[in-house]
Amino acid sequence: MAPLEQRGHRAYPGAAGNGFPQTLNLEEERMNRTRWILLTVVVIAITAFFALDLGRFLDFDTLKAAQGDIEAFRDARPVLASALFFTLYIVVTALSLPGATILTLAGGGVFGLGWGLLLISFASSIGATLAFLIVRFIAREPVQRRYGDKLRAINRGIEREGAFYLFALRLVPLFPFFLINIVMALTPIRAWTFYWVSQVGMLAGTAVYVNAGTQLGQLEGPEGILSPTLILSFALLGIFPLVARRVLEWLRRRRMYRGWERPRRFDRNLVVIGAGAAGLVSSYIAATVNAKVTLIERHRMGGDCLNTGCVPSKALIRTARLLEDIRHARDYGVESAQADFDFGKAMERVQRVIAQIAPHDSRERYEGLGVEVLEGDARLVSPWSVEITGADGTTRTLTTRSIVLATGAAPFVPPIPGLQEAGFLTSDTVWDLRECPRRLVVLGGGPIGCELSQTFQRLGAQVIQVERGLRLLPREDPEFSQMLMQRFAEEGVELRLGSEARRVEVDEDGKRLLVEGPDGEEAIPFDEVLVCVGRMARLQGMGLETLGIRTDRTIDVNEFMQATYPNIYACGDAAGPYQFTHVAAHTAWFASVNALFGMFRRFRVDYSVIPWSTFTDPEIARVGLSEEEAKAKGIRYEVTTYAIDDLDRAIADGEARGQVKVLTPPGKDRILGVTIAGNHAGDLIAEFVLAMKAGLGLNRILGTIHIYPTMAEANKYAAGEWKKAHKPERVLRWLQRFHAWRRG
Repeated sequence: MAPLEQRGHRAYPGAAGNGFPQTLNLEEERMNRTRWILLTVVVIAITAFFALDLGRFLDFDTLKAAQGDIEAFRDARPVLASALFFTLYIVVTALSLPGATILTLAGGGVFGLGWGLLLISFASSIGATLAFLIVRFIAREPVQRRYGDKLRAINRGIEREGAFYLFALRLVPLFPFFLINIVMALTPIRAWTFYWVSQVGMLAGTAVYVNAGTQLGQLEGPEGILSPTLILSFALLGIFPLVARRVLEWLRRRRMYRGWERPRRFDRNLVVIGAGAAGLVSSYIAATVNAKVTLIERHRMGGDCLNTGCVPSKALIRTARLLEDIRHARDYGVESAQADFDFGKAMERVQRVIAQIAPHDSRERYEGLGVEVLEGDARLVSPWSVEITGADGTTRTLTTRSIVLATGAAPFVPPIPGLQEAGFLTSDTVWDLRECPRRLVVLGGGPIGCELSQTFQRLGAQVIQVERGLRLLPREDPEFSQMLMQRFAEEGVELRLGSEARRVEVDEDGKRLLVEGPDGEEAIPFDEVLVCVGRMARLQGMGLETLGIRTDRTIDVNEFMQATYPNIYACGDAAGPYQFTHVAAHTAWFASVNALFGMFRRFRVDYSVIPWSTFTDPEIARVGLSEEEAKAKGIRYEVTTYAIDDLDRAIADGEARGQVKVLTPPGKDRILGVTIAGNHAGDLIAEFVLAMKAGLGLNRILGTIHIYPTMAEANKYAAGEWKKAHKPERVLRWLQRFHAWRRG
């Protein structure tokens, strides 16, 4: 293999002296320069206000003393007086200067309730919006870039219900309005929404102060305006939008369920459709809390993972790995080793492995846990009713408070002319083979395609892998794709990158796949073609269209895993966005808990720390951001790498290849993302997953004792590389002098 990037550290973007290219384009530089100019102007204006003691003109006593002169100016030049007051009010609120309360009183005292309220209502909203826009322009992008992962839940809440929250805050004048302007500017709320909600929300409080200003001569100070009764009234007003939101949700649900008759009693608390990873977890949770739950499966318990996915593929990968080890026996001092390999028996072993694991997902086990398991086709006939059709054609209907759709996904087969006629394999049907194809074409360069390409090449097939993109595993960083492609080339897998499958031809000479590649059209002869170009959620035949449940490539769900109807949930591959067994189990927890206890508390699904692994050789595992994703999102980061060819255990095992790559914010040990390539990468990544979930940084990993010699030490050494790049040089120079002094 080509030499890997050696362990080390680099900063992005543009750390001085590291040779890494500066990626901020000219437009971004101009934007940053404008931000600094605007910030400087605002700071100078606020500094001048306090340095020149301009606040003395916005003092309550000063206002009362000057009331006569101001009213005389108003009588002489009413339009100019109104315009000057309007402009002054906007400037004060836009710069968040103290004095808005005094100006509001002055507006009432000088212009009266009607005209004063009109001027102040618009001036305050415009000024607040200007303050909002100033803060947004200066600070939102840097704040979101730095703390976006921590603000994700807040951002989603503001996008969904920001107007309600803002309205509630605006109704309570005791809450500092300038803080509302600043905080809201850092969120995704639209500027127009901020303006009109502020205009309406501040009206009640503004009216109180303007009206008080009409009695300016009788007031001893602005604090005399708010009596305890008035404070309570404002507090109740602040609660009103939250109550209104609940009422609107109730009305929305009522309108959504219009036309459907809700049962007076329910047969079940929960009905789960699909007995794959997501469905099993959902029904398990329901049974654990003693809910009455029915699980419906039309095919096999365990779903794709057990029967056609994770389990059989890993069993076959193990056989292929053994054969590869035997081929390299001389590297371990074994002069003579050979294998009398039987492909059919290897596939029979796959079925034995499935059978051995199947009891974990079996009907008997789940019925023992208290789950009613039914076999048949399920169809939604109302938001609370599921019709089950058995194998003998009999039907029964169950009513239920909530439904969880966990119907999984199936391989996507592209409409390539001639493919259906020639016949093809997918990750669902490849396990029926009992003879290894002599020539195998694999369509697709994602994880499934890569795992099966390498496996079948090691089992004796001549594999040609066709991928539309220019590299394998396009979701990973390029160096990891290159690592895998280099290994494939060494093992004999032929790659056709940047190639599009056009059609399949069959004649007396056999089968051919015609692809359009960088060098034109090529005909690839094959015995079998394995289609691995992605998977699509199973959405047909369940009555989703009848109920009007929204779908695209998956079932549309919100952050609580609710589908179109609030009592219908979807999880796992049926809902996306990640098609992994462990993510299916993760989303199933949220779906089932919200379905059973959502009337008390609902939980938003958390996708912040999602790991995955491609089980090729080398394994490639990732959690969090890749470097390409960080660049695309404009996130500043540093890269720390550790080459596993330096690791003692890897050298001893003859597995000295791979890399640990960690992304962190500049100067901080917080982990943004990790990619590991190497033996047992899928196991090694777990330490970083825990660290990210628990908010632990690289310093904590470095301070954790790792057994020697193990592969897990690679994680510690990667943390050590980060530490070396951030060692306190000044302190070390002083220590050098100290020790020299100690030596005399």
